[in-house]
Amino acid sequence: MKQTILKVHPADNVVVALTDLQPGDTATYAGRTYTVKEFIAAKHKFAEDLIKQDEQIMMYGVLVGKAQNDIQAGGLLSTANVKHAASGFLTAQHHDEWQKPDTSKWAGKTFNGFHREDGSVGTGNYWLVIPMVFCENRNLEVLQDALVKPLGYGRHNSYHTKAQQLINLVKEGGSVEQVLYTEVKDGTAIDKANRIFPNVDGIKFLTHNGGCGGTRQDATALCGLLAGYITHPNVAGATVMSLGCQNAQVSILEEEIKKRSPNFSKPLYVLDQQKVGKESDLLELAIRQTMAGLIEANNNVRQPAPLSKIIIGLECGGSDGFSGISANPAIGYTSDLLVSLGGAVILAEFPELCGVEQNLIDRCVDKEKADRFSYLVNTYAKRAEEVGSGFDMNPSPGNIKDGLITDAIKSAGAAKKGGTSPVVDVLDYPEKVTKPGLNLLCTPGNDVESTTAEVASGANVVLFTTGLGTPTGNPVVPVIKISTNTKLFNKMSDIIDIDTGSIIDGDETIEQAGERILDYVIKVASGEIEVSAVRHGQDDFIPWKRGISL
Repeated sequence: MKQTILKVHPADNVVVALTDLQPGDTATYAGRTYTVKEFIAAKHKFAEDLIKQDEQIMMYGVLVGKAQNDIQAGGLLSTANVKHAASGFLTAQHHDEWQKPDTSKWAGKTFNGFHREDGSVGTGNYWLVIPMVFCENRNLEVLQDALVKPLGYGRHNSYHTKAQQLINLVKEGGSVEQVLYTEVKDGTAIDKANRIFPNVDGIKFLTHNGGCGGTRQDATALCGLLAGYITHPNVAGATVMSLGCQNAQVSILEEEIKKRSPNFSKPLYVLDQQKVGKESDLLELAIRQTMAGLIEANNNVRQPAPLSKIIIGLECGGSDGFSGISANPAIGYTSDLLVSLGGAVILAEFPELCGVEQNLIDRCVDKEKADRFSYLVNTYAKRAEEVGSGFDMNPSPGNIKDGLITDAIKSAGAAKKGGTSPVVDVLDYPEKVTKPGLNLLCTPGNDVESTTAEVASGANVVLFTTGLGTPTGNPVVPVIKISTNTKLFNKMSDIIDIDTGSIIDGDETIEQAGERILDYVIKVASGEIEVSAVRHGQDDFIPWKRGISL
């Protein structure tokens, strides 16, 4: 018989409903029977025993809130009776020896990737067109229109086909009822055989709204982010479009590239519009140089590489009450497996580590890393408070509706993505990963800003868990979408790649799911599987303007 409730940690005083529970329903877990006093929707929590006003609420074994008033045993926890609270933290450390998982199953296993001269290996092979400033965005649109479809990278839009069928129906005098209910057919899928450069996965255009008008720090951070993409193992080369007078000068970009790749040797074409002159001359030159770069990029082919060359970015978005129980700990185990195999993983979203800072500090390999993590978290939290916000305001309406009623509850579950391995490095946005193992990267909790940053830091695969559903992707890295529950997987199967609802249903352990996910990652990294975000052309790219963004 499948469990209907779950107590996540022995120290918890709340119980999670795995299915809807009606008033008076009873459920048994670990030999104890509970009776709920009111309707408890799946993913939400109820009190194990009476929780008096101002008493601590514990989940995942950590403080996640305090009672605003008495909560009866079997009573629902909600924003009406629970307020955010989280434990403080110190930089003093106590290390427990890490118990590595068994990785014998993957001993000697490889993936097929694109090898770069700096020793990194890509899971894809893309050409970038990048503006130094938003003034160049229209020129990028012109180049995109000139290059993408003619080179075979266009995707047939089935919605154009559907819209045209309905337009024809209207022209023929169709009624409102016919427009609403007449069946229309899908268009034809893209034919990759028509690509001029078969070894190049695409040309990506990283339009943005930065580069000028902000602070000099904003410009430097943007240049660092763009340098992270240019030097990324999934990128063969780039065309850079500069107006000339913007804050984000090409010289700053070149400095940031050198920081990340001292012997940088990829094709890089930089065009300055104010130097070239006529827009027509600029665009013709950009087309010629990009075409020349694509010829070089096409010479690179997939070859075997050790799994240690995989760098996984860990992300969550549209989280729900099951995120910290199924998908997040599952990819946490995947993370531990990859770290044991010599690879690297990136845990970001600092506002979503609230309440678990001490655990991460205790896992840092030295005091320097612990101190830096503490400094970055404290500074970020202070800046949020200075603008009238705070980490306690991080949960979205969707999070709250699905059981994540405080930031500490959300954070304690989100941190599970990082597994249990030691923290080998702490990075500030947009620094690059240089060490194998678990890396902490300071980013916002905003899904796209954080994913954008993880890729700039070197992630060549992103694992993205979701309980509510999101289409998020990235221009140059496959973003594997993982559902926390089977209902979501079935409902939004067109944008979800993997389901971990099997953990909730009791059909699979966290470890089994984590192993299954690693096997899937290897196939994606080898180009054997095209994930939904890539298939849909979901090229989300948002630089973090270092003001407060939660």
